[in-house]
Amino acid sequence: MSFSIGKIDDLVKSRCSDGFVKIRRHVAGKSVQVNGLNDNVTAGAINRPSIEHDRRTPMTITDRNKKERPAIILKKKVDSDDTPKKKGALRENIEAIIVAIILALFIRTFVVQAFKIPSGSMKDTLLIGDHILVNKFIYGIKAPFLRKTVIPIKDPKPGDIIVFEFPEDPSKDFIKRVIGTPGDVIEIRNKKLFVNGVRFENGHGVYKDHKIYPATVQPRDNLGPITVPPGKLFVMGDNRDFSYDSRFWGFVDLVAVKGKAFIIYWSWDKDNFGVRWNRLGHLLE
Repeated sequence: MSFSIGKIDDLVKSRCSDGFVKIRRHVAGKSVQVNGLNDNVTAGAINRPSIEHDRRTPMTITDRNKKERPAIILKKKVDSDDTPKKKGALRENIEAIIVAIILALFIRTFVVQAFKIPSGSMKDTLLIGDHILVNKFIYGIKAPFLRKTVIPIKDPKPGDIIVFEFPEDPSKDFIKRVIGTPGDVIEIRNKKLFVNGVRFENGHGVYKDHKIYPATVQPRDNLGPITVPPGKLFVMGDNRDFSYDSRFWGFVDLVAVKGKAFIIYWSWDKDNFGVRWNRLGHLLE
C-alpha cells in the first residue's frame, strides 16, 4: 500500500469473513490511494466508514437455541401422538380367541349344530357312530334359554328327521322321525302304521322282530287311535322294533325341537375300527 501525499487520519483496516474491507476516508484537500486506487475528495467533507454486514453471518448460539428449541419439542410431541401404540402379542391372541368363541356360540345357537348318534333306534338311516349336522333355523329363530320361537319360519312335517329335548329328561337330546303333526290321528295295528286312516309308508321304517305284542302288553305293535294335540308332534324311530319313542312316552313339544338333521359329515365304525367312507356327505331324507 502507498500514499500519495501528507498524513492520513483514522485509516482503519478491518477484517471480516471475506478478507480486508476497503475503507474510504475523505480528508480535506488530500488525495488518498488505497491498494493503488486514487480517490479525489472534497475539502471539509468527512464520512464515516460504511461496512455492510454479511447477511450470511451465522446466527449466534443464543438466537439459534431460542428459535429451534420449540420446534424440536413440537416435533417430538407430534411424533408421540402419531405413532400407533402396538398391542402385545398376548392381548391380540386373547382377543382372537374371544371373537372365535363368540362366533362359534352364535353359529351353534342359531345356525347349525353337530350331533353324534349313540344308539341304533334310527337304523338303517343313521348308524351308531354317525356324526350329523342339524339345521337350527329351518323351523324358526328361537330365543336362547327361553324355549320360545321369536321368528317362526315353518313347522316340522311328516317325514322330517328332527333333534329335540327328550320330554322325560330335557338335558338329553333325542333324534326321531316325525310321523304325526297337530290334529293327525295315529293308529298302529299289528306293526302297520296309519295316519288319518291311511297307511304310512315312506320306505325308511324297518321291522326286525317277528313277534307282535298286543296293546295290553305294550304299545309297540298296537296303539290307538290317538289324536296329536296342538303344539305337539308324534315321532318314531326308523328301527321300529327297537326304538323308544312317542309310542311309550307320548308327544314332543314343538318348542322343544332344536332342528332338522340334513347331512352325515363323519362316520366311525367302532366295531371294525375304521371310517365308513361311503357315508360321508350323505344327505338325510
